[in-house]
Amino acid sequence: MNGNMGEVKYREEDATPLRRAIARKMTESKTAVPHFYLKVDVDMENLIIFRNEINNKLGFKVSYNDILMKAVAHVFTNYPEYNVSYSDGKIRYYESVNISLAVAVEGGLLTPTILECEKKSIEQISKNAKVLIEKARNKKLRAREQMGGVFTITNLGMFGIDEFSAIINPPQSMILAVGAIRDEAIVKQGQIVPGKRMKMTLSVDHRALDGAMAAVFLDNLRKTLENPDMLK
Repeated sequence: MNGNMGEVKYREEDATPLRRAIARKMTESKTAVPHFYLKVDVDMENLIIFRNEINNKLGFKVSYNDILMKAVAHVFTNYPEYNVSYSDGKIRYYESVNISLAVAVEGGLLTPTILECEKKSIEQISKNAKVLIEKARNKKLRAREQMGGVFTITNLGMFGIDEFSAIINPPQSMILAVGAIRDEAIVKQGQIVPGKRMKMTLSVDHRALDGAMAAVFLDNLRKTLENPDMLK
């Protein structure tokens, strides 16, 4: 359909079912869920070395998202009371750490979910994620393979984005937005030295978690990423 709105010409197409679903869910989230946001910088030097060691050992590439999923699961294992959501006046406590990963596909976004990350090694998480991401990009991802997530990771670092804030994926209570790894001058032991830094922003449902709780979660996630030997 073509039209003319003042001096601006345009055409219209029906939104795809995927785009309509995204629009509906994101509008629901921003309307019904009181978001707040926490940001942190992560020193990535140790994690870069850690990832290279894993890749050399396994013989295939583990992504930073794979390690992030394991790190999130590690923190939830130490703080199980944060693995919650809010619904109809009740707090729901989850027994597993099922992590959704935002994947850009033609016409929108899908969120394949890796189940029980707390029980899996980084290698197992990586293999599971690769299969699901491939399915998503080839339009073969089943609805049930997007269900059950308690936390979402969305990463735009590969597009050169430094930081951003993401919209929570209901009924989850948190989503982590991950930026690019950048070369930066940092101070260590009073000396200015070259370093690698990454920004993360945690969006939180204030009905389920308060600021101090979310701050503890994000600070422990940062510490885990900066000391990745905890994940071995």
